[in-house]
This record gives sequence, C-alpha cells and structure tokens, in this order.
Amino acid sequence: MDQRGRNPEVDWPARPDLSLALNRMGTFDWDLDSGRMHLDATALEVLDLRPEEFDGTPAGLRGRVAPGEEDRYDSRVVQALQDGRSHYGVYFRTPREGGDPAWIHLQGHILRDQDDRPYRIIGILRDATRDPGEPGAAGERDEGRRRMTGVVERTTAILAHARTVNDVTDVLKDREALGHLGAVSVMLGVVDGGRIHLVAEGQLGTYVPEIEYTRIDARFPMSEAVRTLQPVYISSREEFQRSYPQLWPYIEPLSVRSGVYLPLIAQGRPVGALGLLYTRDGDFTGEERNLLVALASGIAQSLQRAMLFEQEHDLAEGLQRAMLPRRIPEVPGARIAVRYRAARMGRDIGGDWYDVIPLGAGRVGVMIGDVEGHDTDAAAVMGQLRIVLRAYVLEGHTPGTAMARASAFLRDLATDRFATCTYAEIDLNTGMLRMVRAGHLDPVVRRGDGSCHRVQVAGGLPLGLPPRDRQGSGSGYPVTSLELHPGDTLLLCTDGLIERPGRDPEAGMRELMDTADAGPTDVEELADVLCDLVGDAGGGDDMALLLLRRRGAAVPRGGGPLHQRLTPGDADGPAMARHLIRAAVAAWGAREKADEIELAADELMTNALVHTAGGGHVVMWLTAGSRIRIEVEDTSSALPRRREAGDWAVSGRGLMLVDRLADDWGVEPRGSGKSVWCEFDVPAPAPGPVPGPLPGGSVGADADADAGAGAGAGADADAGAGRMPGTAAGPRLPRPEPESPPEPAGTPQVAWDD
Repeated sequence: MDQRGRNPEVDWPARPDLSLALNRMGTFDWDLDSGRMHLDATALEVLDLRPEEFDGTPAGLRGRVAPGEEDRYDSRVVQALQDGRSHYGVYFRTPREGGDPAWIHLQGHILRDQDDRPYRIIGILRDATRDPGEPGAAGERDEGRRRMTGVVERTTAILAHARTVNDVTDVLKDREALGHLGAVSVMLGVVDGGRIHLVAEGQLGTYVPEIEYTRIDARFPMSEAVRTLQPVYISSREEFQRSYPQLWPYIEPLSVRSGVYLPLIAQGRPVGALGLLYTRDGDFTGEERNLLVALASGIAQSLQRAMLFEQEHDLAEGLQRAMLPRRIPEVPGARIAVRYRAARMGRDIGGDWYDVIPLGAGRVGVMIGDVEGHDTDAAAVMGQLRIVLRAYVLEGHTPGTAMARASAFLRDLATDRFATCTYAEIDLNTGMLRMVRAGHLDPVVRRGDGSCHRVQVAGGLPLGLPPRDRQGSGSGYPVTSLELHPGDTLLLCTDGLIERPGRDPEAGMRELMDTADAGPTDVEELADVLCDLVGDAGGGDDMALLLLRRRGAAVPRGGGPLHQRLTPGDADGPAMARHLIRAAVAAWGAREKADEIELAADELMTNALVHTAGGGHVVMWLTAGSRIRIEVEDTSSALPRRREAGDWAVSGRGLMLVDRLADDWGVEPRGSGKSVWCEFDVPAPAPGPVPGPLPGGSVGADADADAGAGAGAGADADAGAGRMPGTAAGPRLPRPEPESPPEPAGTPQVAWDD
C-alpha cells in the first residue's frame, strides 16, 4: 500500500492480455482523480475510433455513444460508485458510419482505497453485435426490456402526482423521465374541440407556430392517431415525406429518421396524442409497441385527471370571483388595496371575503370576513352574507346593529356554518374610525412613522351563533372608536395569512406586524409583500387581505364639523342653528352664499320639525372637495317627495327651493331614519389671514397633516348652548361605544311634502 492506501501492484496503465485482443476485447483504464482515461488499440477499434480522435478523457468518448444512451451509461456508473460495488456492466449503442448502430458491452472493476473511496476503474469492452452465441443480442434484448419497462414504471409513478396539464408536460419534457426511450423529441397534443393543441415539445426545441393548432381531419400523424384511435408508426424519412407532405418541411431540417404518434385515450374517448421522434431507422418491435401503448395509457389517465382538475379549479375560481366584489371603488381621501389567495389544497375555494362600501360625505366602510369551510357551500354562504351586511350598512344602521342583523340572517339560513367578521367605518374628513368585531382577528394599524400596533377591539360572538342569554356577559357587538391619522394604514386580514401548519398563530401575527413595519408605504406594494408571507407553507386555508391608508392631506380651512340638535317645541333651536350656520359660512370663505345656504338649511330643518315627531340633528362641515355640506337627520324612514304647489298654496315649495339653491342634494337612509343633505361649492380662498373662531365654537386654522389634522368628530353640541366643537388633536385611545337606542314605538313615518 502507498501512503494514500492504494495497491502499488496495479501498474498504470493496466497491461492487456493477447488473448483479449484476439477475441476483440479491448481494455480501458480510468483514473477518477485526474480524469485520465487510457484505451488500448483493440478498444479503439471496437469503438471505431482513430487514436488521434481520442483525447485521453471520458469526454472524448461522447461522440461514440448513441443519443439517449449517455445518460443511462453515466447513471449506471454513478450508481455502482454510490452503492460501494466493485463491478458493474452495461450495454450501449455506438453509431457506425453508413450503417446501423453497433452494440457494445462494457464491464468495469472499481478500485477503492483504505477509506473505501473509489479512485480508479479498470475494465474491458467488446463488440456484442456478432457474438456467435448471441449473448450481446440477448443482453440487448434484456437491457432494452428493462430500460423501457423502467421508463414506463417511473413515468407512471411521477405522473400520479401531476395535478395540472403543465405538470404533465413538465414530466414529458424531462430527460430523466422519457430520455431512456431513445427519443430526441417529445410532443404532447391536447384535443380541443375539433382541433389538437400542441402544448409541449421538448429536447429538440423545434417549436413551430404553424402547427400549434391542427385540425383533427388534417393530414398530420398526430391528427391521424386521434382520428383513428390507433398508433401511427413511421420507420424512415422517406415515409415521413411520402405519407405526410404537410409535415415534411418541418421534419426535413432535423436529424429525425423515425417516429411514433400514440393516441391518448381515457374512458373510451381521445383526450390527446403523444409524439416521439427518433434518429434511428427501422420499424418498432412488437415488445416496443406494447410498452409504448402502455405508456400512452398511463399518460392519458394523468392528462384527463389534470384536465378535470383544471376545469374544477376554473369553476371554483369563477364562483369565487362572482361572490367577491367585481371592483374596488375609488375613495377620495384614501388608498385601498385588497388581495385574495385561494387555498393550495382542496377545491381552491373558500369563504373568505372583503368589501369596500362608499357611504358618501367622505365616509367609507370596509369589511373582511371568513365563513367556515372550503367548498362551494362556504362560498355561497359567503356571498349572501357579504351582500346582506352591505345592505344593512347602506341602510344606515350603525356598525353594531348591522353586525347583529347579519348574524340573525345567517342563523335564519338554517346552515351549520358560522362566520367571523370585522367591519370598520371611517370618516376620512375627521379620521374617526368606528369598528366592530365578530370573533375575528384584531386589526393592525401601521402609523405614518412605520410602527405597527395591534388594536384591541371589543368583540362579540362569530356570526350565526345563537346569542347569549340576557344575563350572559359580552352579548351584542360593541363598537370601538379610534383615530386614523393622515398617513396611517388600517390592516385587516383573515387567519389564512398568519396561520401555518404546526405553528402558533401568535408567531404568525408577530411576523405579519414585523413585515408591515419594514414594508413599503404604498398599499399595493405592501399588500404584495404581505401575501408573500404565505408562500409555499400555506395551503390549508384561503386568505383575504384589505389595506386602507388615509391620505396625508390636511383638513381644508378649519372644516368643522358643526353639530346642533333640533328638539320639537324648542323655538330657539332653529334660530341658534341658523346663527351658527351663517357664522361658519363666513369663516369658510363663502360669505356671498350665506343667504342661499341659510335658506336651504332652514327648509331642511323646518321639514324635519314639522313632518316628523322626533325632531332632528343638524351636521355641517367643509369637505375635502371644498364644499359646504349640510345634513339633517330625522327618525322617519319615509322619503321626501317633491310636489307642485299652487299659486295660493302655503307649502310644497321647500324641496324646489333646495333644488334651485344647492349645487347638489339628496337623501340617504339611516338605520333609524334618514338624512337629507345638500352641498354648496365654496370659492377658492383669497390670500390673507386665516379666519378666527366662530361665536360659541371654533373654526381653527388648517391642521398639520403629520400632526393628525381633522381628527375629532366632536360630540353633539348642547341644544341650549349652541356649541360647535373644534377639531381635536392627537391620537384617541380605543373605547367601546354604546349602540344607538332603538327607535321609539309609535314614531310617525310621514313623508314631508314641502
């Protein structure tokens, strides 16, 4: 043994025996460390290789191995080295000039050092084509049988895991899967109506757009295989040219000499065709044909399964899209981004949803929820629940009332599903946010400085569950209020974004907040970054995400709001409201419109007092669009109607006056009544000092956007004092907000006519 643990008695190169040469057996010696390889004269003759053509390395033999054989030979050597064997043998073909390929049998002996590391291979190779006892021919048959049978078995096993047509084509284009068949090109066509769509072409890379779609009745071998449901075997280039002249221009420049086209039949009907092209001449043996037909049968089953899966997936996606909003509306004062990602397992459909509801006057409602389950029933329940909750919100119900009614609706559906949900209503003029939660995840707020905070929102039971008894604690859906500053982002998501198999959901929430903290400011980019958290680890649940970022504009010119209650029998209430309205109009730069605005507001207030029993509530503010908006809420759900007043009539002209005076007006339903509103354009302010405070209140200067301008929607002013609160600065802590009391029984529901 030398110092490396090798046997010095084995000289380099190993000396061949004369008897080997006489029997056309050559020898080789391969040093694995240096990469050198020695072939004696007989070995070069067996390989039909001149000495000057061999460079003394294994790479110099590449040209003497038939296409498709090299990978098989290499894998046999590698397997022997990895398994610790001392011998290996393999049959392979070598091309002959002007003739059929010859079969070579190679046998190698592996030398290993004292650490069992292979360092050298010494072996013999011989021409197995003309052996009198035909051991080479037998070896050829056995080797070919094992090779092709192995291809069918391995390909069928791999295709068993294919879920899509792309998965099937990837297997067919993989050299490891079908390369051992000796084919230099693999084509897969899928039947699409009366045509065949070529969806895969591998190895040769000869994609031809002209034959991507071919008719089944066309004169192409793939069309013939589908049309007749029989394999098409082509044994020579002459047969290609003679039988398929339309295909010949694409075959002629290639080294293809034969081919086979197999119909892919599943449940008695063709679903596609498989084409294999070869560089060899000659017909296919019966055994080869049987194996190819077996291979086509396995591919057909996998292809049909993949096509059915994709059809079901498309149906599920279509249903999901139909249940979710078709578009997200543009909301002035906010940037909104939404994402939905289906589960990676099951039917790729679930009950997660989101919605954005413009409420007018700078207000918007956003919701996110999750119906239990991952099937079409969950998606159907989700669609109904989303629509009904949206309807309750648009009717003007408070967040808590809308959530309670949605829960009752889900119970009335008589389904065994329940749902979690979070609904938030944001006034983008003031930044005030009211939120209600039904068994859902707490929302996250990302501040303008990038810091993230988990908002503890008072919650109720998931929707659809029976309410607790009157003595139970936590009944109903309490509302939590907080302030969203300009530049702040509200983040709502379902548990599919934070939950991973075998992982604590709290860890997922921390990861979500850390990612949002370091993520981009733009909500679209941030939504993409957060969706990437799911990655390939997700799969058991679908996921919905909604981001709302309040734009960083300051509240225009100290825009209120002003609040005033109207109480029946209080003669001073309307007069005080008119006084405050005139003062605010002057402060907001619309003094020349003061008479028109005061008159229109007086008509709305008078109608509320005259035609309803519960009085009203006046709200006035300057919107982000530089309009003065006046809203008068009352407790009657009956809508007003215009009527023509006669020459001597004393009423009936109120809505006509409002229509003529205001730039815009309308009616919005509320949960316990309605709101009638009108708007007036305000001219651009002239340069000069900012107006001072109003009598009895304040209309301050423009607030700094970065300091949280326009934050406070002040509490209702006392009717007797006529107080109009100013804007509040700084963040507000979340606080539960009681629900509005129910509408008193017996309240008249009378429409006002003037």
